[in-house]
This record gives sequence, C-alpha cells and structure tokens, in this order.
Amino acid sequence: QVRLVESGGGLVQAGASLRLSCTASGRIFFNYAMGWFRQSPGKEREFVAAVSWSGGRTSSADSVKGRFSISRDNAKSTSYLQMSGLKAEDTAVYYCAAAPNPDQNYAPDRDYSYPYWGQGTQVIVSS
Repeated sequence: QVRLVESGGGLVQAGASLRLSCTASGRIFFNYAMGWFRQSPGKEREFVAAVSWSGGRTSSADSVKGRFSISRDNAKSTSYLQMSGLKAEDTAVYYCAAAPNPDQNYAPDRDYSYPYWGQGTQVIVSS
C-alpha cells in the first residue's frame, strides 16, 4: 500500500501564498504520477494540478494557471503545490493522489486515474 500525507494547509487572507506538501510512504513505486485535487463544500472534487514522475510534464486547471505550480522531489518522495494569489474561491480541502506506472489510459485531470489518495488538508482563504 501507498500512504500519502498532505500538510501545509491553513487559514490565510486573500492574496497570500501557501505551499502544500504531500509525502508518500509504504510501497513506493519507481514511476508514479502525482496529482492534486480539491473539494469545496457542496461541490464535486476538482482537478488542480498534476506532475509526471520526472517532473518534466505538468498540467493545471485553468482556474489556477499562473497562480499555482506543482513540483516534486523524488528523493524525498514528496510533491509540492505552491499556491500564490489565493482567492476566497480557492477555499477547499486539498487532496494529493498518486498514479503508479501511468499508461496510455492515464488522464492527469481525472480522479479515476489515481488509486491512492491522502486524507486531505484544509485551506481557508478569507476575503
């Protein structure tokens, strides 16, 4: 099993920055993509950003482009979501997810592509 633990959430004012971390442990796969999703109360979980194993390929939702960036440090088995220019609408529980050995069916923005999920970390942005 793969265990994912998110950290770095909190309460901030609009315009502030936060960096979320997601550390993997347990059965670590050599090649796994990482993704970040979020869910606000009353809304469906939505894609935020994803990064390939090498870190060379990233993707992000239009709503966060230019404000959020995703990266990873494989030596630390950790993925990061750097968030800046936070808005009230970014308030949500943020989840990281891992997709081992992604194949041609892997869709970075689809939650069904990720079999492993963390418990989430809350981000609250006050306006």
